[in-house]
Amino acid sequence: MMLLLGACSQETKLFGRTLWGGYSSQQEGSVLVRKGDTLYSISRSHDVPMREVIEINGLRPPYTLKVGQRLQLPRAKYHIVAKGDTLYNISKRYNVDMSTLSRTNNLKSPFALKIGQKLLMPGSIVTAQNQTYTSSKKTKTYAKSSTTKKTTSKKYTYVQPSTKRKQKFMWPVKGQVISKFGPIAKGRNNDGINIKAARGTTVKAADAGVVAYAGNELKGFGNLILIKHNDGWVTAYAHNDTIKVRKGQKVSKGTPIATVGTTGGVTIPQLHFETRAGKKALNPLAYLN
Repeated sequence: MMLLLGACSQETKLFGRTLWGGYSSQQEGSVLVRKGDTLYSISRSHDVPMREVIEINGLRPPYTLKVGQRLQLPRAKYHIVAKGDTLYNISKRYNVDMSTLSRTNNLKSPFALKIGQKLLMPGSIVTAQNQTYTSSKKTKTYAKSSTTKKTTSKKYTYVQPSTKRKQKFMWPVKGQVISKFGPIAKGRNNDGINIKAARGTTVKAADAGVVAYAGNELKGFGNLILIKHNDGWVTAYAHNDTIKVRKGQKVSKGTPIATVGTTGGVTIPQLHFETRAGKKALNPLAYLN
């Protein structure tokens, strides 16, 4: 999924763009796995959702990659800026987070757009052709990829998990919510909540699942954990002091997974916590017990 996250006042988004570089590809729409590559780093490097890379390649847990293995990549979707477009209305049109959209395209405040500017849609996928959309009602152009013949036989459909969850998440840590879900300032958005707690306080898994990521490769989030749950939901835990789990590990609801810290650029001990139905960030307060 990264998820796939907005960390307090940080502009960096977990499911936004991160440049990794150094990948080799001898054929369009694919990547050759090199030493040190992980499924997560490849998905971030190429601006494609990890879940879609898993599905299109038929990968199975624990998603171990082999050096020299070739992975097919889903194709990206773009929007061509037209007169009257703003970052806000574009984000609403495509149902993507505005801050993630700005980070994916390296846009800076005040996020001014130019007519004809090409914007990459975060988490987009088109397997049969590379599509370009314009907001004009009269114009819709579709540029066929040179690999259309090779990819048309491979059909892939992303299924968005239901946003209605029967079982509530438990609070990963008890404390004061110091940053709520939603807009912060200057066009930025918090994709989760930030919970203040004493340094070293135990962070627990909000529900049972499998650890999809455990590391500190994403700037602004420090020691980060992503847990994929059976219903397609993902929870994220950032700014941890220590990490107590590893990628691929199964955890139960309430399993200690980390301790509260100040990694990732925050000065007050806190936990940044997100709940996502697939790629869609939702207010954790509506799903916590």
